[in-house]
Formats: sequence, C-alpha cells, structure tokens
Amino acid sequence: MRSNHEIDYQIFGEEMQYVEVELDPNETAVAEAGSFMMMDDGIQMQTIFGDGSQQQTGILGKLFSAGKRLLVGESLFMTAYTNTGHGKKKVSFASPYPGKIIPLDLMRLGSKIVCQKDSFLCAAKGVSIGIEFQKKLGTGLFGGEGFIMQKLEGDGLAFVHAGGHVLQRELQPGEMLKVDTGCIVAFTQNVDYDIQFVGGIKNTLFGGEGVFFATLRGPGTVWIQTLPISRLASRILAYGTFKRKEEGGVLGGLGNMMDGDGW
Repeated sequence: MRSNHEIDYQIFGEEMQYVEVELDPNETAVAEAGSFMMMDDGIQMQTIFGDGSQQQTGILGKLFSAGKRLLVGESLFMTAYTNTGHGKKKVSFASPYPGKIIPLDLMRLGSKIVCQKDSFLCAAKGVSIGIEFQKKLGTGLFGGEGFIMQKLEGDGLAFVHAGGHVLQRELQPGEMLKVDTGCIVAFTQNVDYDIQFVGGIKNTLFGGEGVFFATLRGPGTVWIQTLPISRLASRILAYGTFKRKEEGGVLGGLGNMMDGDGW
C-alpha cells in the first residue's frame, strides 16, 4: 500500500507535452513554480515550504530540506494543489521546453530515482524532492551538470521532463554505458555513476564534445535525452549573437534572405 497520495494521470501532446493529474477529494499534487498550466474549479493552491513530504519533521527538518533545494537552483517553496471539492478534479502541468514528460512510479522503481537537477516537474504529495551528492572524486571535480543531482524518494508518482527524444535503457549487471553528462535525465539508485576522462592529445584539443563523459554501470534503468536544455540554450545564444562580417553588402542581403529575414 502506498503512503504517498495515489494520483491518476494522462500525458498529452508530442513536442510540447503537458501532464493532466486527476485528484480524488483531499488528494494533493506538488509542483515547482512555473510549471502550472490549468486546473478545474474546486482545487485549492497553497504555497508550501519545501516539498511537503513526510520526511520533513519539525521546523529544522523543513529548513534543512528546503535549503538543500537551493543548491540545485530551485526555490525554497513549492506549490501544492489540493482537491477540496466533491468528485474528481484535474490539474495540468506543462513542460517548459520541447521534449517529453516521463512518468516515474517510485514504488516500482525501488523507491528512489536520481535525476538532473532541473528535470523535476510535479509529483504526488509525499514524494521527497532532495539532492544527491556524487561521492567520487572524479565526479565531483569534473561532473559539471552531473555533480549535484536531484533525488526523488517515496512510493508515489513523480514526473520529470527532458529535451528532445527520450531513450529508456535497461542495463544488465556490469553493463556500462558512456553518455554526455548533459544527456542524462535520470537513473535508478542501483546504477553506478562516475565521470571518465577521454585520454589522448587529439581528443583533448580537437574532440569538440569535451574531454569528460559520464559512465553508467548496471544493473538498473537509465533515461537519456537527445537535447539537453544547456545545449539548446548555447546554440540559441550563439545564433542570436552571430553577426555576419559582410552585413550590409550584397552577400549579407542574400544570406539574410536565405535565413527568412527578407530585404
């Protein structure tokens, strides 16, 4: 039997998805600020300190839990959505950028998932949203995006979002997968995570993809994304700040035409 609230859900959309959560009377879902999309009348919104999980006992416990969330760039507060009416009510949460929403049933996944620090979208009340420090020296020094990660604990449903297409991979005991650190969305707690250096002077100088990558060793399940938000943001920034040397000339005008800027 679950100790977290039992919520039903449905995911809509292809590239820009949203998840519709169905709440029975007195059931609650929690979400990060900025993920709310719409809700039925009869659902009450309330700002809560931390994640509202059962692990938070007393003011010191709440302060410690909420303070850890600051380390992963999240707010001290979350929003709780409670069905205070009669009958079933629905509340929807939208993904912040193109990609996929991944439902995670923590009861079936060993009660704990480690995920990228900006991937959490929403969850059933009772799910604990904390941080996961990587203890290995290599991971700590060179992990970049993977150094401090989020952890989701409990026995309820949680939802994370990822960029582009998402691959779910089942790793057998001892099987290893080498992945760009930004492409990791989440993995189950039994997966061993570390950072490996790509040796060789050519790789160091001309590799292009960086000289470090993540290694994931089974057994366990991993979720991989094709378009990390950091990669998307860097491309948009580079495109927006690029200025043609021939701008103002005939070639510049032709280039702008091909880009769709017109005359």
